[in-house]
Amino acid sequence: MPVEVRELVIKATVVQDLASPEGSGGSQDNGVSASEELIKICVDKVLDIIKDKNER
Repeated sequence: MPVEVRELVIKATVVQDLASPEGSGGSQDNGVSASEELIKICVDKVLDIIKDKNER
């Protein structure tokens, strides 16, 4: 009898770098804020993980 475990653990740590104010300005030049870019990266990684698990 196969055992199926349905569990997804997502851990994220957001650190604001106060030492370099131009660090967040680079991604805002094209109209995308740093938080939106971070969210897009996280969503892409989660979707890749789900896709890999579904292929098994």
